[in-house]
Amino acid sequence: VGGSRAREPADGADRRVVTRYATVLLDLDGTVIDSVDLIRESHRHAVRHVLGVEMSDEELVVNVGRPLTEQMRHFSEEHADRLLAVYQEWNAANTARLLQAYDQMDGALARMRDAGARLGIVTSKRAHTVALAWDVLPLRGLFDVVITADDSRRHKPDPEPVLTALSQLGASASSAVFVGDAPFDLRAGRRAGVATIGVTWGFFDRTQLIPEHPDHLVDTVAELEAIVLGA
Repeated sequence: VGGSRAREPADGADRRVVTRYATVLLDLDGTVIDSVDLIRESHRHAVRHVLGVEMSDEELVVNVGRPLTEQMRHFSEEHADRLLAVYQEWNAANTARLLQAYDQMDGALARMRDAGARLGIVTSKRAHTVALAWDVLPLRGLFDVVITADDSRRHKPDPEPVLTALSQLGASASSAVFVGDAPFDLRAGRRAGVATIGVTWGFFDRTQLIPEHPDHLVDTVAELEAIVLGA
């Protein structure tokens, strides 16, 4: 999955771009797929089982968007490895039950592609975990590239994953946008020199995204589609 390209459309490079952005890169969790319950409850199970503590929803998801190893170190440096193992086991066992699609997302992405945009995923998930998500929500074919935590040495909010996606697509930052639900996404996009769109239907609300100064901030998939299509 990591760094792999989807099959190019039949008209390939001749596809006429009529969108505001020629390249649309998107975070995965909380942006393209509704994994909020899955990730939050995976965290809850891990900290309860390993540390014997209860945490609020806000504490559990405060670092979602960073690689899992970093999230587990935030909970406990000493027990990070055990936390990660317990999280991954529970997460894999419950992905099919808890992972959901966002209403209208697949149609909006398809219309962006039809209008000529190249689409990519930039996620802090590992490739095998992304594959689990595609098994439940078969959206992989919509994307020209998928960049996972396995494809870069540094991770969001560092710009390297975004720059890696642009490089693999042969795309320029000046004509690209990065869409995400987390402050880490918006920082990575800004540092990579691309426009940014914050979405409020994921893990973080408007008050947490506004300080990152996104170029756009949207509350619905329809608003996101309208901005990308230049409406």
